Amino acid sequence: MRKPLPPVVLVLAGHDPTGGAGIIADSEAIAAAGGWAVTVPTALTVQNLHDVQRVIPTSPDSILAMVDALGEWPVAAIKLGLIADEATLFAVEKAVRRFPGVPVVADPVIKAGGGTELSTPALCRAYRQRLLPLVDILTPNRYELTQLTPDVQKPDDDTARAVALMSHGCQAILVTATDNPRPGCDQQQITHTLHMPDTTRQWQWPRLPEQFHGSGCTLASSLAARLAVGERLLSACEQAQHFTWESLSHGYYQGSGQALPHRFFDAHFFTR
Repeated sequence: MRKPLPPVVLVLAGHDPTGGAGIIADSEAIAAAGGWAVTVPTALTVQNLHDVQRVIPTSPDSILAMVDALGEWPVAAIKLGLIADEATLFAVEKAVRRFPGVPVVADPVIKAGGGTELSTPALCRAYRQRLLPLVDILTPNRYELTQLTPDVQKPDDDTARAVALMSHGCQAILVTATDNPRPGCDQQQITHTLHMPDTTRQWQWPRLPEQFHGSGCTLASSLAARLAVGERLLSACEQAQHFTWESLSHGYYQGSGQALPHRFFDAHFFTR
């Protein structure tokens, strides 16, 4: 007897040749978290473990054709990653609308870990207006949170920024502080904050010494997979953070640039 297919997660994200981030990272994290990834590349990238040199968006027609070809797959969650231009964003919006009621996890990739900007103010505005109403949970770091909320004048008021994004229809915001700790916080700890309309929850994790390539992809994709298998949002957020931290703490370093998560550090992590 063949085993049934694990819960399916549709990924619309960029391709990273290093495998540290992008759809390869998404596929690994989803598999490790108990799901099956079906992937539609929104862009090709020229990059290494230092920075991104070039982004080549996938044509909107190709994105939608690939999604249409997966029409019979029982998609249980959707994960969104790099969206390089407005034409791609409109295609992604159309694709998401073809799966009503399916939870959507969006990782707003706005800047590469090496510093290259991957978005524009106009694209961030379209992201807020067109995609956020379709998103169940957004997973920005603090820089991305700031870029998506230019009208909020208080620089360190993450709560006001999260509320501003939820006013566009997004159901929850998990703000990660790996990139930029809040002033006054313990620099040896990382605090992640989940904002929802009726509650706020925080988690703290020991800060690791390296800089990592693909930590945001790992978090968002494992979160999407846990939602796909039926976990409630709060539990899925906690499990995804634990898995991501362990993937980083067991990570690889190839000699220069950013370190890489080891997403298969424990084949039984989610089945204990």
